[in-house]
Amino acid sequence: MNQTIIPDVVREQSLVTVTPHDTVRAVVRLMTERHIGAVPVLENGALIGIFTERDVMGRVVDRDLDPATTTIGQVMTANPQTAAPDWPILMALEHMAEGGYRHLPVVEDGRLLAIVSIRDLYAAVTGKLEGDILALSGGVM
Repeated sequence: MNQTIIPDVVREQSLVTVTPHDTVRAVVRLMTERHIGAVPVLENGALIGIFTERDVMGRVVDRDLDPATTTIGQVMTANPQTAAPDWPILMALEHMAEGGYRHLPVVEDGRLLAIVSIRDLYAAVTGKLEGDILALSGGVM
């Protein structure tokens, strides 16, 4: 059976979200505290962007912008690609590889449910493979 993003990869997730009016400095501190590489940007409850570690490097540091005065809305990736919760894991991985990104918002009926990372998907795939190998070998590796 194909594993899907929800519930096979993401069962529960405490989403950290920001607004386009938050400063880069405040958001980077939040990302550092929470050990996360990306945050969804919401306005009036709707996903309007995503801000990632790559955005910090390429859109803030590389442009010599002041993180204390630059807002997330100025440097976020607007209108990010999204996945549905019932997408198979491999479909999400292919989508991310084609787009060249490492974080994918999971949305259903316009509502943000989760953010899945390429690391999360990779762990799910390798865990499934290990389980399959154990099953085929009678539990001996």
